Amino acid sequence: MVLIGPPGAGKSAVGPLLADRLGVEFRDTDAEVGAAAGKPVGDIFIENGEEAFRELEHKAATKALSALREHGGVLALGSGAVLDAGIQALLDGLQVIYLSADFGTVARRVGLDRPRIVVPGNPRGRLRAMLNERDAIYQRLAGITVPTDDLDPAELADQIAAEITTT
Repeated sequence: MVLIGPPGAGKSAVGPLLADRLGVEFRDTDAEVGAAAGKPVGDIFIENGEEAFRELEHKAATKALSALREHGGVLALGSGAVLDAGIQALLDGLQVIYLSADFGTVARRVGLDRPRIVVPGNPRGRLRAMLNERDAIYQRLAGITVPTDDLDPAELADQIAAEITTT
Protein backbone atom coordinates (compact mmCIF):
# COMPACT_ATOMS: atom_id res chain seq x y z
CA MET A 1 0.00 0.00 0.00
CA VAL A 2 1.02 3.59 -0.57
CA LEU A 3 0.64 6.37 1.99
CA ILE A 4 0.12 9.81 0.49
CA GLY A 5 -0.57 13.19 2.04
CA PRO A 6 0.94 16.54 2.91
CA PRO A 7 4.15 17.09 4.83
CA GLY A 8 3.52 16.44 8.49
CA ALA A 9 0.51 14.16 7.93
CA GLY A 10 2.45 11.24 9.42
CA LYS A 11 3.47 9.10 6.45
CA SER A 12 7.02 8.51 7.72
CA ALA A 13 5.87 7.96 11.32
CA VAL A 14 2.85 5.75 10.58
CA GLY A 15 4.42 3.78 7.72
CA PRO A 16 6.95 1.72 9.68
CA LEU A 17 4.40 0.96 12.40
CA LEU A 18 1.83 -0.12 9.83
CA ALA A 19 4.38 -2.26 7.98
CA ASP A 20 5.33 -3.92 11.27
CA ARG A 21 1.69 -4.71 12.06
CA LEU A 22 1.24 -6.21 8.61
CA GLY A 23 4.59 -8.04 8.59
CA VAL A 24 5.83 -6.32 5.45
CA GLU A 25 8.69 -4.06 4.37
CA PHE A 26 8.55 -0.27 4.72
CA ARG A 27 10.07 2.24 2.31
CA ASP A 28 10.07 6.04 2.35
CA THR A 29 10.82 7.90 -0.88
CA ASP A 30 11.99 11.04 0.96
CA ALA A 31 14.54 8.94 2.87
CA GLU A 32 15.63 7.29 -0.38
CA VAL A 33 16.01 10.66 -2.11
CA GLY A 34 18.12 11.93 0.79
CA ALA A 35 20.27 8.80 0.74
CA ALA A 36 20.81 9.03 -3.02
CA ALA A 37 21.80 12.69 -2.77
CA GLY A 38 23.86 12.24 0.38
CA LYS A 39 22.03 15.05 2.17
CA PRO A 40 18.67 15.83 3.75
CA VAL A 41 15.73 16.57 1.46
CA GLY A 42 15.51 20.16 2.72
CA ASP A 43 19.14 20.74 1.75
CA ILE A 44 18.48 19.46 -1.78
CA PHE A 45 15.76 22.12 -2.20
CA ILE A 46 18.03 24.86 -0.88
CA GLU A 47 21.27 23.86 -2.59
CA ASN A 48 20.06 22.29 -5.83
CA GLY A 49 16.53 23.64 -6.30
CA GLU A 50 13.11 22.07 -6.58
CA GLU A 51 13.65 20.78 -10.14
CA ALA A 52 16.68 18.73 -9.06
CA PHE A 53 14.72 17.41 -6.08
CA ARG A 54 11.74 16.45 -8.27
CA GLU A 55 14.03 14.51 -10.63
CA LEU A 56 15.48 12.55 -7.71
CA GLU A 57 11.99 12.05 -6.28
CA HIS A 58 10.65 10.74 -9.59
CA LYS A 59 13.46 8.18 -9.81
CA ALA A 60 13.02 7.08 -6.20
CA ALA A 61 9.23 6.86 -6.48
CA THR A 62 9.35 4.93 -9.75
CA LYS A 63 11.80 2.43 -8.29
CA ALA A 64 9.88 2.09 -5.01
CA LEU A 65 6.50 1.66 -6.72
CA SER A 66 7.96 -1.02 -8.99
CA ALA A 67 9.36 -2.87 -5.98
CA LEU A 68 6.04 -2.48 -4.17
CA ARG A 69 4.18 -4.12 -7.07
CA GLU A 70 6.67 -6.98 -7.09
CA HIS A 71 7.19 -7.58 -3.35
CA GLY A 72 4.37 -5.77 -1.54
CA GLY A 73 4.91 -3.60 1.51
CA VAL A 74 4.11 -0.11 2.71
CA LEU A 75 5.49 2.96 0.95
CA ALA A 76 5.49 6.53 2.25
CA LEU A 77 5.38 8.58 -0.94
CA GLY A 78 6.85 12.09 -0.77
CA SER A 79 4.08 14.68 -0.55
CA GLY A 80 4.78 16.30 -3.92
CA ALA A 81 5.32 13.12 -5.92
CA VAL A 82 1.59 13.02 -6.69
CA LEU A 83 1.99 16.13 -8.85
CA ASP A 84 3.87 13.98 -11.40
CA ALA A 85 1.44 12.47 -13.94
CA GLY A 86 3.79 9.52 -14.42
CA ILE A 87 3.72 8.75 -10.70
CA GLN A 88 -0.07 9.12 -10.68
CA ALA A 89 -0.26 6.50 -13.43
CA LEU A 90 2.02 4.16 -11.46
CA LEU A 91 -0.34 4.39 -8.47
CA ASP A 92 -3.18 2.94 -10.54
CA GLY A 93 -4.19 -0.44 -9.19
CA LEU A 94 -2.35 -0.02 -5.87
CA GLN A 95 -3.99 0.48 -2.49
CA VAL A 96 -3.51 4.19 -1.84
CA ILE A 97 -4.27 5.70 1.56
CA TYR A 98 -4.50 9.46 2.01
CA LEU A 99 -3.34 10.59 5.43
CA SER A 100 -5.17 13.91 5.63
CA ALA A 101 -4.47 16.72 8.06
CA ASP A 102 -5.88 20.21 8.35
CA PHE A 103 -3.76 23.33 7.98
CA GLY A 104 -3.31 23.85 11.74
CA THR A 105 -2.08 20.30 12.26
CA VAL A 106 0.35 20.45 9.34
CA ALA A 107 1.65 23.88 10.40
CA ARG A 108 2.24 22.59 13.95
CA ARG A 109 3.93 19.39 12.81
CA VAL A 110 6.30 21.14 10.39
CA GLY A 111 7.11 23.92 12.86
CA LEU A 112 5.22 26.84 11.31
CA ASP A 113 2.88 27.41 14.24
CA ARG A 114 5.14 29.52 16.43
CA PRO A 115 5.48 33.28 16.46
CA ARG A 116 8.78 34.05 14.82
CA ILE A 117 10.70 36.71 13.02
CA VAL A 118 9.04 37.49 9.72
CA VAL A 119 10.43 35.19 7.06
CA PRO A 120 10.37 36.53 3.49
CA GLY A 121 8.09 34.66 1.15
CA ASN A 122 5.25 33.95 3.62
CA PRO A 123 5.89 30.25 4.36
CA ARG A 124 2.50 29.79 6.09
CA GLY A 125 0.72 31.22 3.06
CA ARG A 126 2.71 28.96 0.74
CA LEU A 127 1.91 25.97 2.94
CA ARG A 128 -1.81 26.77 2.84
CA ALA A 129 -1.71 27.17 -0.96
CA MET A 130 0.17 23.87 -1.32
CA LEU A 131 -2.38 22.05 0.83
CA ASN A 132 -5.26 23.53 -1.17
CA GLU A 133 -3.59 22.62 -4.48
CA ARG A 134 -2.84 19.01 -3.54
CA ASP A 135 -5.91 18.01 -1.55
CA ALA A 136 -8.05 17.22 -4.61
CA ILE A 137 -5.22 15.16 -6.10
CA TYR A 138 -4.76 13.18 -2.88
CA GLN A 139 -8.52 12.57 -2.67
CA ARG A 140 -8.74 11.45 -6.29
CA LEU A 141 -5.85 9.00 -5.97
CA ALA A 142 -6.81 7.45 -2.63
CA GLY A 143 -9.18 4.60 -2.01
CA ILE A 144 -9.16 5.34 1.71
CA THR A 145 -8.80 8.68 3.50
CA VAL A 146 -7.71 8.70 7.14
CA PRO A 147 -7.76 11.99 9.08
CA THR A 148 -4.62 12.20 11.23
CA ASP A 149 -5.30 15.37 13.22
CA ASP A 150 -6.27 13.84 16.55
CA LEU A 151 -4.45 10.49 16.52
CA ASP A 152 -0.88 9.49 17.27
CA PRO A 153 1.08 7.28 14.82
CA ALA A 154 0.39 4.04 16.70
CA GLU A 155 -3.36 4.74 16.76
CA LEU A 156 -3.30 5.54 13.06
CA ALA A 157 -1.37 2.38 12.21
CA ASP A 158 -3.88 0.31 14.21
CA GLN A 159 -6.84 2.02 12.52
CA ILE A 160 -5.45 1.56 9.01
CA ALA A 161 -4.46 -2.07 9.63
CA ALA A 162 -7.97 -2.81 10.93
CA GLU A 163 -9.62 -1.02 8.02
CA ILE A 164 -7.63 -2.73 5.27
CA THR A 165 -8.00 -6.21 6.74
CA THR A 166 -11.80 -5.82 6.79
CA THR A 167 -12.15 -4.45 3.24
